[in-house]
Amino acid sequence: MSDKIAETTFPGAAELFSLAGRTALITGASGGLGLAFAHMLHGAGAHVILAARNEARLAAAAAALGERAEAARLDVTDDASIEACLAGLAARGVVADIIVNNAGIATPKPAIEQSAADWDAVVAVNLRGAFLVARAAARRLITAKRPGSIINIASILGIRVGSHLASYTAAKAGLLHLTRSLAVEFARHQIRVNALAPGYIETDMNSAFFATEAGQAMIRRIPQRRLGTPRDLAGPLLLLASDAGAHMTGATIVVDGGHTVNSV
Repeated sequence: MSDKIAETTFPGAAELFSLAGRTALITGASGGLGLAFAHMLHGAGAHVILAARNEARLAAAAAALGERAEAARLDVTDDASIEACLAGLAARGVVADIIVNNAGIATPKPAIEQSAADWDAVVAVNLRGAFLVARAAARRLITAKRPGSIINIASILGIRVGSHLASYTAAKAGLLHLTRSLAVEFARHQIRVNALAPGYIETDMNSAFFATEAGQAMIRRIPQRRLGTPRDLAGPLLLLASDAGAHMTGATIVVDGGHTVNSV
C-alpha cells in the first residue's frame, strides 16, 4: 500500500478544486449566502445558475457576475416551478451537475405562538423544497448518465437547539438525515449528497443584532470568539462541489468556530 501511495501523482490544488466545465444551480441565490455561494462557485470556474423567485434581483446579480452566469426563476415549494426550470435548461442542453440547496426561511416565535401555517411554511422551504430540488436534479443527472454533487445547506441548529425556532431546527435536523438517506440511494448513480452546516455567519441581515449586547454575548459563547464570514464557507463548499471531495457522500461539514463542541 505504501508503494502505491508513493507512486501516485497528486494534482495541484488548483486542478483538484477546479469546477471548469461544471454547471451549478444555487437556490435562494438572489442575495445573502446564496449569492455568496454563486460567487464562490463561479470563481472556481463553474457556469452558475442563480435561482430564486425574485427575478429582478436575480437578473442584476447574474449580470454582475458576467460570463458563465445566468438567472432562473424557481420556487422550491412548487414542484411544477422546479420542473419548468430544469426542463428549460435541458432544452438548451444544460444539466446542472452541482446543486446547492440553499433556500431557507425562519419564523422566530415561541412554539406556543407558532401557527400551523408558520410551521408549514418553514418546513416547505427548508426541508420539502430541498427534497423536491434534489429529486428533480437527480432524475436529470441519472437520465443523462452523469455524476453530480448535491450540497444541502443545513445549520448547526439542526444539531443544537435554538430558542424560539422549533420549526427551523426540526426542518434542519430533518435535512441532515435526508442528506444521509439520499446519499445512500444516489451513490450507485455517482451522485454525491452532502451537507454544509454553518454556525453564525455575519451577513447584512444579522449584523445589527450582533452589534447589540445580546448579540455580543452570543459571540462570546463561540470558542473562537468571532462570527464566521461567507469566506469561511468557501473552502468547505468547494470541497463538496469538486473532485477534491470525490469520495465524500452522506457527510456533514460543520463550520461554526467550535460552537457545537463547546462545553456546557
